[in-house]
Amino acid sequence: MIMNESIKTLLERRSVRSYKPEHITDEQMNTILEAGKYTPTGMGHQSVTFVVIKNKEIRDKLSAMNAAVLGSTSDPFYGAPDVIAVLADAEISGTWMEDGALAMGNLMNAAQAVGVNSCWIHRAGQVFDSAEGRAMADSWGVPAACKGIGFCILGYADGEIPAPKARKENFVITVE
Repeated sequence: MIMNESIKTLLERRSVRSYKPEHITDEQMNTILEAGKYTPTGMGHQSVTFVVIKNKEIRDKLSAMNAAVLGSTSDPFYGAPDVIAVLADAEISGTWMEDGALAMGNLMNAAQAVGVNSCWIHRAGQVFDSAEGRAMADSWGVPAACKGIGFCILGYADGEIPAPKARKENFVITVE
């Protein structure tokens, strides 16, 4: 296998579910966002919008809304101090969902590359489809046609990074 820094980053990234309260640096955040900005999108439509949440009150409100969708009262953001809400415009691209999913991957891989831990937290669709969530998005200037894809939580792991799970057999089928 060919090994370089990009491949190493992809192989070593893990979802982290326990974070220290310290915010990541502005330089780390800007690098992560720049990598997200260059995510390939269907027909180059660039349908994705990122909302960076560093404000604890807003972060906690989004966490509570996410937990309510889940039917829980625990913190689905696992204490992560920084969150990027990923949304995509469903009217300008037939691939908005795929565009947003790929952007989430770019954000998480870029985070790993700059020493930041991350995890994809689902239910952004339900959070931003609610009247309260849509009002929040509107207040931030998010286009009305944008739908929630996910929350990329960011921070520094509080504890050990999980080991990779064994990969399933027959993961690759080759047709020649």
